[in-house]
Amino acid sequence: MNRGSIARYVDELPANGRYTFNRAELQQKFPVSDAAVKLALQRLQKKGRVVSPRRGFYVVVPEEYKHTGSPPPVWFIDALMKDWQSDYYVGLLSAAEIHGAAHQRPQELQVVCDRAHRTIDISRYRIRFFKKWNVSDVPVMDHKTPTGFMKISTPEATALDLVRYYQDVGYYGNVVTVLSELANNMNAQRLLVAAKCGVELAVVQRLGYFLDLVRKTKLADFLHNFLSTKSPRVTSLRTDLDSKDSLMNRRWSLHINEQVEADE
Repeated sequence: MNRGSIARYVDELPANGRYTFNRAELQQKFPVSDAAVKLALQRLQKKGRVVSPRRGFYVVVPEEYKHTGSPPPVWFIDALMKDWQSDYYVGLLSAAEIHGAAHQRPQELQVVCDRAHRTIDISRYRIRFFKKWNVSDVPVMDHKTPTGFMKISTPEATALDLVRYYQDVGYYGNVVTVLSELANNMNAQRLLVAAKCGVELAVVQRLGYFLDLVRKTKLADFLHNFLSTKSPRVTSLRTDLDSKDSLMNRRWSLHINEQVEADE
């Protein structure tokens, strides 16, 4: 089999419902040298028929995405993470948008995973990774994509992550804006389950405060009842800011050292 055979093989993958492959797969399937496989892949990339988000992993570019140079990351994120052997879920603003909180549409696919990965820029798209030690404990759900499924955090787990990673998602003003929409799809019992999955109590305290702020009292009450059994420490809304002379919110044991309002 020659380089032409490799090109035909790659072109036929979408007909079989596949849009991704790796170099090792080609090296096993075709009895040619590594150099020949590499050259065939370089030619396919030069012609815009495949792109490579990471070394050794390739995505077939469908005809309708030739003008952008790549299909959107949701087409291949699940296959990419499996190829990486990395546990993951699509989260934060990307998950919030899927759950109906699209006020602040992210300009990147935000992925939470079990190890550090560099940001991937591919054509017009960006994939940004957030390392989290207990990814496997976080409540997730399958979300259908044009090529299969990808894992996304539940609305409740998404809310907790938004508070935890607030500096990466537009700070608290943006978090509260998103929560005001996201909370409409949140369930109190599921929120309690998510809060018990290795989440820092300070994150739960801050989320409870914000839920009160957006008048989602039932959800907030569930968190307050949970925290009342944990005796959380007094902390600040923003630990990177001075809390001297700030008001104390006793319900959440929080120094309110930043005035937060939802973005318009």
